[in-house]
Amino acid sequence: MSRVAADLRIEAVPFDHPDAAALRVAQRAELSERYGTPDSEPGPAPTAADTTVFLLARDVGGAAVGCGALRELGPDVGEVKRMYVVPSRRRSGVAGVVLAALEAEAARRGWTLLRLETGTEQPDAMAFYERHGYRRIPNFGHYADSELSVCYERPLGVPSTP
Repeated sequence: MSRVAADLRIEAVPFDHPDAAALRVAQRAELSERYGTPDSEPGPAPTAADTTVFLLARDVGGAAVGCGALRELGPDVGEVKRMYVVPSRRRSGVAGVVLAALEAEAARRGWTLLRLETGTEQPDAMAFYERHGYRRIPNFGHYADSELSVCYERPLGVPSTP
């Protein structure tokens, strides 16, 4: 286990858990600032009804420092949603730990492919996903006609660490 993983605890929580909600609010505020609009989401926002699992990363003191979720797209395909790390913990490996936990959960469910959407104003996110083995694909689903969307996918079972 890496040093970063050793100081984090990953736990599944309900979508509407207070810590999950707080991180999603912080993420939306940051995206609103980046895109200059209160809602830049090109498709339907995830809900408790369509979120398969929501994971929190907690530090040794129990504070929620990152999150991510999965939404099922089909029998073998899932979508990564709501990846977020609090600014003070960025570039510390938290996002990689959350992504690995999401990938493990997807594989446990029998999914063979993960897809995701990020945005043109999030070069840091694009670089992160590319470092972890995600390859850019044509925009899919609700993102197909969005000029602000950038979509990626990665087959599971293929190493994701650079």
